[in-house]
Amino acid sequence: MSPAATTRYEWKMIRWRDVERRVFKLQKRIYQARQRGDVRAVHRLQRLLERSWSAKCLAVRRVTQDNRGKRTAGIDGVKSLTPPQRLQLVRTLRLPQRARPTRRVWIPKPGTDEQRPLGIPTLANRAAQALVKAALEPEWEAVFEPNSYGFRPGRSAHDAIEAICNGVCHKPKFVLDADIAKCFDRIDHAALLAKLATSSSFRQAIRAWLKAGVMDGGELFPTTQGTPQGGVISPLLANVALHGLETAIVSALPSWSPHNGRERWVPIVVRYADDFVVLHQDREVIDAAKQRAAAWLAELGLELKPSKTRIAHTLREQAGERPGFDFLGFRVQHFPVGKTHARKKTRRKEASAAELGFKTLIMPSKEARRRHGIALKAIVRQDRTAPQAGLIHHLNPVIRGWANYYATVSSSRIFKKEDHLVYLKLRRWAQRRHHNKATRWVVGKYWRHGQRQWIFTTADAITLVRHLDTPIRRHVKVRGNKSPYDGDWAYWATRVGRHPELPKQVASLLKRQGGRCTWCRRYFTAEDAWEIDHVIPRWRGGSDTLTNRQLLHGHCHDHKTTADRAVVEVLMTTGHTTEEPDEGKLSRPVLNAGGGR
Repeated sequence: MSPAATTRYEWKMIRWRDVERRVFKLQKRIYQARQRGDVRAVHRLQRLLERSWSAKCLAVRRVTQDNRGKRTAGIDGVKSLTPPQRLQLVRTLRLPQRARPTRRVWIPKPGTDEQRPLGIPTLANRAAQALVKAALEPEWEAVFEPNSYGFRPGRSAHDAIEAICNGVCHKPKFVLDADIAKCFDRIDHAALLAKLATSSSFRQAIRAWLKAGVMDGGELFPTTQGTPQGGVISPLLANVALHGLETAIVSALPSWSPHNGRERWVPIVVRYADDFVVLHQDREVIDAAKQRAAAWLAELGLELKPSKTRIAHTLREQAGERPGFDFLGFRVQHFPVGKTHARKKTRRKEASAAELGFKTLIMPSKEARRRHGIALKAIVRQDRTAPQAGLIHHLNPVIRGWANYYATVSSSRIFKKEDHLVYLKLRRWAQRRHHNKATRWVVGKYWRHGQRQWIFTTADAITLVRHLDTPIRRHVKVRGNKSPYDGDWAYWATRVGRHPELPKQVASLLKRQGGRCTWCRRYFTAEDAWEIDHVIPRWRGGSDTLTNRQLLHGHCHDHKTTADRAVVEVLMTTGHTTEEPDEGKLSRPVLNAGGGR
């Protein structure tokens, strides 16, 4: 469809299935061309995608409908666009030579008193960034290092943890647990643009976004370094800047053991965004890896953060610090056991008893448990005067989300402790409401005895979920260099339905629908925004049971809601009803798609 033809169509009439098919075909060709090293074909296909009407429509849809932060305004104050305005933006969408400044927004960092600066671009700039990202991401997905997991489609923190588990489960190792200080804010612009090595039009647009400046409190500040957190393309640019760190560390270090020349010991580097770990059996190699990483980062204007960079051992104490390390909210540690209980696939006769007698346990970190407890306590304190059903309604999503995140590791004992701490908080909540009643009476009022334990529930069976209700299930790491742009839909459709953070209800709907949206019949991907919808709306007598629910794309849900409202108008016009439906009954809250972003 040509741009001139858009005047004859409305936004809701666009056939998104055809649009996404055309864009993906180009992206797949870019991915394949980069794999075979044909740079000229890559740039030619990227220019073709950048001028494509389908790619522009998809970029505008992603920033105005699919993105969960779509209601955040830039310096122009525009938070949302109507369908005609979206079509107008598609017609005028171009890569800018100069960009408008971003709007500074400060958000708190979890677990600290620090604040993270966000730079919010305007909607037009976000759409242009989404267009450039759609062209650049397939190229870099073809060359990114296999142990890079942050801000990449189809990869998550659980894949990084599984990679670490595979690296330490056979032998205790020293570990460099490193964090890059203010990575997004300090990346050198010249080094980043040189590493991108893209076409002149893309280079000029990216330079304009990097140099746009930021408005904070009505004052304009220049940006001479860093990428704005909050931009659509910023995570991809950060990954491009840090690409090569794993190769630089591994290639610069000795790959043979100084103690045993018969066994090849290669350092293992696992990176998630600006956090990375290096694993090896020798302390000298880890010290050298730290120096090499610091020198390599200095070329990009970056440095390691001393307060969050440490060297530890997975089994033994080092410099008075306990064994193990924390990464992405998980605690990775070896615990000594008897030789006959060593959980290893291979055993060498020359290995010591200490090396044979250990087991690998990964569990929620103490800091993650502390933050979780603070969040639950804040909800209970806030709902001191709320009814029991309201308190349960606020607690359940937090408990489910936290338990789902840690359900892939050894969390059973932790879940049991967390359930007990929740019980103590709720018992105190109940006693405050009935301070003149005995504890036994208070417990009998708010708790009911189930099959094996007491449960916090209302008279109409609104029940608080427990951490232990979440089953422990092992996460399967993404395979090697696999990417969603390789076109292996059977592999990626299977992985989407098995993501650890996927709610049970969404997983059931995915299985029932065969991994497809019931409105457009396209496969769901990890990058999509998903929403739960009632097949028969509740205002028409539809129930809340799972049989009356379906999983839709966010934009498909918008179309269905519009269709439901049109039915209401017809019924009101014909006199069949005079009651308008409740807005809350026409839609459900947006769910995280489970891609680990």
